[in-house]
Amino acid sequence: MTLELDPDVAAMVDMIPIGTVDSETLPAIRDADLAGPVELSEQVERRDHVVSSEPEVVVRVHRPVGVDGALACVYSIHGGGYVLGSYAMDDARFDAWCQRYRIVGVSVEYRLAPETPYPGPLEDCYAGLRWVHQNHQMLGVDPDRIGIAGVSAGGGLAAALALLARDRGEVPVRFQLLECPMLDDRQITPSSRLDGLAIWTKESNEFGWRSYLGGLYGTPDVPAYAAPARATDLEGLPPAYVCVGAVDGFRDEDVDYANRLNQAGVPTELHVYQGAPHGVGVLAGTAVADRYNRGIEEWLARQLS
Repeated sequence: MTLELDPDVAAMVDMIPIGTVDSETLPAIRDADLAGPVELSEQVERRDHVVSSEPEVVVRVHRPVGVDGALACVYSIHGGGYVLGSYAMDDARFDAWCQRYRIVGVSVEYRLAPETPYPGPLEDCYAGLRWVHQNHQMLGVDPDRIGIAGVSAGGGLAAALALLARDRGEVPVRFQLLECPMLDDRQITPSSRLDGLAIWTKESNEFGWRSYLGGLYGTPDVPAYAAPARATDLEGLPPAYVCVGAVDGFRDEDVDYANRLNQAGVPTELHVYQGAPHGVGVLAGTAVADRYNRGIEEWLARQLS
């Protein structure tokens, strides 16, 4: 199967500084500034909080300056194939969203694999979410209007977090925003086997899953909290938005997950963007990336209204 990138996107793909991720390239890629230079406004206040000491889990709270009252909250989990990234990758997005939507944004700095495999990163994300809910008065957050969001591996963690929050029953989650989520460790779909994918290759994907699952990788014992595509019970989850590019190795697993959410009675929107690779949203200025980002923001605005 051959799929072509949108021509405008293809011209920009080489600007994204990620080649194949493996044990040899991982240290250098981690040292690169994936968030890039970001100019932030003074209209959003940012504070870091330690929410757990053993292990240490830090969240960054973004709040629009001069806006009082209990605001809706978007709790965000950064991407990076479970092995890369930082909560700083959310700074620019929350600089815009906090002003536009009058929300509190929270980004969690979860531990990375392979140093910390499953369930460590997911439990870090849960610890941060529970802390936000427990400290909603201090943060000025409406405890009934907390939604979760994630990109790529962050989308996989967000989907897993929605399952975990439902089953533990401690924190109500208003919605789940899943951008090109990394959901299926089995890599058995046609799109997951494509060669020459831009940005996140099938080789990088295998390395990411091997790192995250450790000894569970390749066994039938992988739980749904680790790989949400394996979940058989999707009832009672919060409304979802799933978006993915047609030239993304995650396309088929994301489409299947969105379909099964709808079949389970979970209100779910699914958007597949022709010519778009993994993480196309960062390629702002191209028509397909602008449509991709606009779809996310229009849906998010409806959840926050």
